[in-house]
Amino acid sequence: MNLRNNYFVKLIRYINNAYHIDKQIEHIHDKRVNPTLVGFLLRVTSFNQLSCMIKCDEFDSLITSKTRIPRIDAIRSSLKSIDLSGLRKLNKSIIRKAVRNKVLDEGTIDGYTVAAIDGTRLFRTQKSHCDDCLYIINKEKAYYYHECSVMSLIGEGANLVIDYEMTKRKGNGKETSQSEIKTSKKLLNRAVSDYNGLIDVLTYDALALTSQFINECLGLGIDAVIRVKGSYNLTINNVKRVTNKKDLIIEWYEGNYRIRAYESIFDMPGVEQPLRYIKFAKKHKNGDHSQMLVVTTSMNMSIKTVYRIMKARWNIENRVFNNLKNNANLNHCFVHGGNATEAVLYLMFIASNLFQLFKVRRLRNHITLQKELIRLLLKGLYLIENKDRLLFSSA
Repeated sequence: MNLRNNYFVKLIRYINNAYHIDKQIEHIHDKRVNPTLVGFLLRVTSFNQLSCMIKCDEFDSLITSKTRIPRIDAIRSSLKSIDLSGLRKLNKSIIRKAVRNKVLDEGTIDGYTVAAIDGTRLFRTQKSHCDDCLYIINKEKAYYYHECSVMSLIGEGANLVIDYEMTKRKGNGKETSQSEIKTSKKLLNRAVSDYNGLIDVLTYDALALTSQFINECLGLGIDAVIRVKGSYNLTINNVKRVTNKKDLIIEWYEGNYRIRAYESIFDMPGVEQPLRYIKFAKKHKNGDHSQMLVVTTSMNMSIKTVYRIMKARWNIENRVFNNLKNNANLNHCFVHGGNATEAVLYLMFIASNLFQLFKVRRLRNHITLQKELIRLLLKGLYLIENKDRLLFSSA
């Protein structure tokens, strides 16, 4: 097979030439992350699958003939003691390089670079667990899992995972809301420190509708766009009633929907500045009704842009969480103990970022189906010949 038509070779060359992954990995003390990262690029769903690929010598074309690919037990052990700062630095270098490569020059939504934060549960298991596992009792059975808050870019282009923060909590899984907000604030501050000036707008669900979180965003110079659901907050309930009596601000059509927007300015106790409350009333041509309620700190953003941002918030669910859970088995407990859980999560997010950048920037989305691209990548891996070795400079 001609190497120019080999999608796996294109992928490896792209991530090495554009993002210098081969050189970046050299700064990670344990080089046994290489086959794991390549495995996640190819969407392996378990370490048993990765072990079979290693035993069948499917990665031999990536290294010199004198280098030996480590077995899966050695990889598991190395992940438990790996330095997480090296993996975090690798992901940070990818994001910063993407910025320098002008990936985000036009923003992700109407000129704004928009990020979303959301919490998710992962690595659920009934058997193996570690000291950091959370648990929940369901039908008299204990289920162990990990929980984290994730920040991802949303909107047009690659939905890159900026960073994540694990929820460090023991106890029943019902105690989630306060822990998630506390974890998300820590994640937000670190992301702003690492990527100064990158994020213009942050969107979050109804958990963030508190004066503490809104002030955190204002203090960091970021506009917040927050979904409103059923609320016991007296201020929010009052502004709802006021807005329901107001006249229409703007109306437009999107597909089969007619969208009408209503707006109020209000003060929330404990918040340093006034806020905007916007109600979007949606009516389908078949007569179905729905509405979307939003609070935002931005006074200058157009109503249509606020609507697009709130609608795009689902990108973090659909293009990050659901994508990795369905196609890379994010729910599967790969390995427990030490730093292994966080290391696997970093490697999966790094692989996801590189995969998206390759698909969006290098291939220009001419292969629309992700499963088809994965099939072509695996086919390319199998067709590499011995004379085409050394796609990675180290192993």
